[in-house]
Amino acid sequence: MIKRALPLLAVSAALALPASAAWADGQFKVLVLAIPNKYHYEYIPIARDSLEHLARLHAFEMTYTNQTGVFDGDLKQYAAVVFLNTPGEELNPAQRRHFEDYMRAGGNAMVVHRAAITPPNGWVWYEKLVGRSFKIHPMVQTAAVDTVDAGFPATFGIPKRWIWSDEWYETTNPYQVAIHPVLNVDESTYDPTRIWPGQVATGMGKDHPVAWQHRYEGGRVFVTLLGHNGEMYRDPQYLSHLLGGLWWAATGKGAL
Repeated sequence: MIKRALPLLAVSAALALPASAAWADGQFKVLVLAIPNKYHYEYIPIARDSLEHLARLHAFEMTYTNQTGVFDGDLKQYAAVVFLNTPGEELNPAQRRHFEDYMRAGGNAMVVHRAAITPPNGWVWYEKLVGRSFKIHPMVQTAAVDTVDAGFPATFGIPKRWIWSDEWYETTNPYQVAIHPVLNVDESTYDPTRIWPGQVATGMGKDHPVAWQHRYEGGRVFVTLLGHNGEMYRDPQYLSHLLGGLWWAATGKGAL
């Protein structure tokens, strides 16, 4: 009886280990900052569950937090920092400087949806890291998304022409940052002017990137403007899109 009980005790002990200990042999480690805000909060438990599943499935470690205090600590341990619907403006001045130092030392970043929106001139360095500045967006609509770079990992799990529903952010480029588009939305497949009374959206024309990558300071940056509601974080194709971008940001691998 005692011999048969020991394996069960061992399994119970393993399940009781914290996630960081259970994934101690991961290929790399990432930090995910996800703070609830007025329009983006329901996604958080879904996104956390899905990302933790991806971490277990693909053997990487993840620190998932809603506290900016983690930026006071050792960022060098992370292969990439993910701003998940949480813009850099949430960081205090000291934490901003710490993150800037991390990027200049070869750190990497991934910016998802709402994290790309930051007040103009509030933190110009972060605006340049994103690569584009938010202008406005129309109401959520279904549209066709075209793959621009089929050799980039964030496109590997999605079709060349993809039906997706989201807030199609309009952006500007006040600092003339060069980016490499990964996905474009086809404005002929939705109404860019469909917006709330008192607001005006005009669209961006044929050149309307919704995901891109570029180099900034000493590191890699992947940005996706997709990911407005919680159900998206259950969608296999969207999760494949996130995983591909994260894998490239953290390792630099996979791009053809």
